[in-house]
Amino acid sequence: MAEGFLKSFDSELEVFSAGTNPSSEVNSTAVKVMREIGIDISKNNTKNIDRFLNEPFDYVITVCDNAKETCPVFSGTVKTHLHIGFDDPAQAHGSEEEIRRVFLRVRDKIREDFYELYKTHLMN
Repeated sequence: MAEGFLKSFDSELEVFSAGTNPSSEVNSTAVKVMREIGIDISKNNTKNIDRFLNEPFDYVITVCDNAKETCPVFSGTVKTHLHIGFDDPAQAHGSEEEIRRVFLRVRDKIREDFYELYKTHLMN
């Protein structure tokens, strides 16, 4: 979701999203709640962070608290490391509606926090 928001703020940004333990496909509930606000992430691919460890980045941003603890060390040049933590909505339990509400809450918080990041650090 963070990748989708950053790309929606500025199509010129080069954004990569990866996980420490990615699933085989983008979570269908994430796709649905993002589609509700006009952002299509259905064609995004899940990737393991290992493929990016030697690459240079201006920013490496961890978003899930467990990723902050388990994120490997990047050996490529990284100008800024940030952690903007959110609950992992994919770990939510309960009814379909309860899980959807978790995704909505996390989606809205990601939008808020990443727009602030964009305004304060990334806008040209």
